Amino acid sequence: MRDRFRLLFIGDVVGEDGCAAVRDLVPGLRREMGLDVVIANGENSAGGLGITADTGRALLSVVDCLTLGDHAFDREGVEEFLEREPRVVRPANLEPGLPGRGWTTFDTAGARVGVANVQGRVFMDQSLRSPFDVADQAIGDLQHSGAEVILLDAHAEAASEKQALGWHLAGRSTAVLGTHTHVPTADVRVLPGGTAYATDVGMVGGAAGIVGFDRGQWLSFFLSDAPFPDSAAGSPVRLDAVLVQVERGRAVNIERVCREWSE
Repeated sequence: MRDRFRLLFIGDVVGEDGCAAVRDLVPGLRREMGLDVVIANGENSAGGLGITADTGRALLSVVDCLTLGDHAFDREGVEEFLEREPRVVRPANLEPGLPGRGWTTFDTAGARVGVANVQGRVFMDQSLRSPFDVADQAIGDLQHSGAEVILLDAHAEAASEKQALGWHLAGRSTAVLGTHTHVPTADVRVLPGGTAYATDVGMVGGAAGIVGFDRGQWLSFFLSDAPFPDSAAGSPVRLDAVLVQVERGRAVNIERVCREWSE
């Protein structure tokens, strides 16, 4: 593996405009930052909820790997895509036997990269298997597979659960990066042992919406008995990401990256 490696992780991509922003911005970010790998969370890429083969392929045209979350199976027909696309991982602690995979490896820029995905249980689905136990299994398997850079997407609601996962994996994973709440947190840091951490990376979504969704729908939801929001906000779009600098498999720095995009 090269002595130095640069990884960009992009927060939850929301809707058509979010996908367009990623496709437009990532090639320039690769050149500007000298990136070796780009990974994004794509679980909201299909209209705001879920992923399809079309949105997945669109994102994979510019990024190297996609992680998902609690909306992984929202879209009809996605099972075949998840089963045959090794560059997409869904939460590993979902019920056994579901299509797809919870972690994967691939080679790029002279390094073997491992990517894993778990879903939290606090304020979410408490029937899931422990994300801590499954993360242990995933990290062990990725290490056994020769992964030199390992990233875990901790897709969870509770900050405490994501922080606990970070400390649990400190020194064993190159990065533990939180997704799901779509609001970037100010606690980016490198934990002992060389693990880059952020409670939530943020999103690629409409900056004038609420967590990337139509703000009128959200206001109706909170002020009346309207249905839960399901329409993505349009442009202008904000891209939230973190840049992780890695030396010999350990993170030495993490910093926020934010870009604006409009069609």
